[in-house]
Amino acid sequence: MGDLKLVERPQNYSLAPERSMQIKANIKVSSTETGVIFGNIVYETSNVMERNVVVLNDIHIDIMDYISPAVCSEVAFRTMWAEFEWENKVAVNTTIQNEREFLDHIIKSTNMKCLTAPSAIEGECGFLAANLYAKSVFGEDALVNVSIEKQTDGALSGYIRIRSKTQGIALSLGDKITLKQKGSS
Repeated sequence: MGDLKLVERPQNYSLAPERSMQIKANIKVSSTETGVIFGNIVYETSNVMERNVVVLNDIHIDIMDYISPAVCSEVAFRTMWAEFEWENKVAVNTTIQNEREFLDHIIKSTNMKCLTAPSAIEGECGFLAANLYAKSVFGEDALVNVSIEKQTDGALSGYIRIRSKTQGIALSLGDKITLKQKGSS
C-alpha cells in the first residue's frame, strides 16, 4: 500500500542445514503517504517437495517521516487551496477544551507550520481559524485549515480540512489527525 516499489527482487539462496542468512532489499518511496510493506519468506526442504511460507510482520511507513514545516505567502496558500483537487475533511473530536492548546497539538502532531499570524489567534473569543502548511521531501504541498469553536459545555467542535495535489497526502494526514486529535502525542 502506498507508492512503494521494490527496487530489485532478492535472488534465491540455498542454505545448508542449521545455517542462516541476512538478505537486504531496497524499497523506493516515491510519494508522501502512509504505506505498509508486506513480505514473506518462501522455502522448500529437500525431503518435502511443497513450498512453505512464513508471513513476516508488516512494516509501516509514516507520512511524518517525509513532511516538514514550511512557509508560503498568504496569496500562494490561497492559490494552492483553490487549485488542489484532493480534500479530506476531518471532524474535530477531542477532549482538549482550549482552542489554542488544540491548535498547538495539531501543529505538533502533523509536523506543520502555522501561517496565521499569532495576533490573529490570541485571546479568548470562543472560536479559532488557522492555516497550516508543510512540504514533503518530494516537493509536494500539504495545506490544512483548522476551524474550531468552543461549545457552551466547553467542548470543541469544528473541522480540519486538508488539501493537496495528491490523494495520498490528504488521506494520510487525515488519518494521522484522526488518530492524534484526542490529545495523545
